[in-house]
Amino acid sequence: MSRPLPIPTARPVAAADDVPPEQGDTRVGYRLRLAAAAALFSTGGTAIKASALTAWQVASFRSGVAALAVLIFLPAARRRVDRRVMMVSVSYAVTMVLFVGSNKNTTAANAIFLQATAPLYVLFLSPWLLRERIHRGDVVAMGVLALGLALVVLGTSPAGHTAPHPMFGNILALLAGLTWALTMVGLRWLSTSANGEQATLSTVVVGNGLASLVCLPAALPVMGATTMDWTVIIYLGLIQIGLAYYLMTSGIKGVPAFEASMILLIEPALSPIWAWLVHGERASLLTILGGSLILGATVVRSARRRV
Repeated sequence: MSRPLPIPTARPVAAADDVPPEQGDTRVGYRLRLAAAAALFSTGGTAIKASALTAWQVASFRSGVAALAVLIFLPAARRRVDRRVMMVSVSYAVTMVLFVGSNKNTTAANAIFLQATAPLYVLFLSPWLLRERIHRGDVVAMGVLALGLALVVLGTSPAGHTAPHPMFGNILALLAGLTWALTMVGLRWLSTSANGEQATLSTVVVGNGLASLVCLPAALPVMGATTMDWTVIIYLGLIQIGLAYYLMTSGIKGVPAFEASMILLIEPALSPIWAWLVHGERASLLTILGGSLILGATVVRSARRRV
């Protein structure tokens, strides 16, 4: 997720009534920022595949640039880091590395759809970590998500130029879904604090910084990197993560949570399309069907929780 999926803000935006009335043009502006953020997030897999650098190199340099970019774009991220932020940042950092590894090995469709199963893990983790009850509708959603996951794995395409080790990449994507679920639970935990928004943004900075430093020994030395490779790295860190988070945090303030979550589903919807347009990477029918079930279950579950 690359990020990847939305981060919660400290100010609750859980219902439409929570968002103050805005003039039409202003409300459209908020929605456009969110849509632009989701579109930028969706280009992560395709851009990662465009670089000839190794997964360790892309993960390290991308996250290093991203940490600096978020610090520049979002002053709220410049706060003291406490123990809670560090704990959540570790899970976020692992997710960033796994996302790069999965996209280097399997298709962009498989990488994003399998990571999008994170809500399945959240449902399992919430009763123990957040003391939240599981409702009957959640159990149904778990079943649909699990079915979608199985279809994506069964529909894995044969190895190709942009997906040389698809099953290994699938495993990394599944692990990314688990660590992203832990991150989402952690971000909800942080959002309950007095400085929830700053803590969330600090997690993005610290998490990317950790990912960059941990991967750096395996990323060096860099041999034969081209101008194209470095352009991709700068784009990934500065634009695909840094600018995207700026647009998301500025746009989500004026959009109800449910609507925001639906707009941000543009990311997994567009990701396979970019990979097809740029790299000719085709997702199988089973993968598309499985991905549709995963996204559909997420939409329905969010709608039911809203009521």
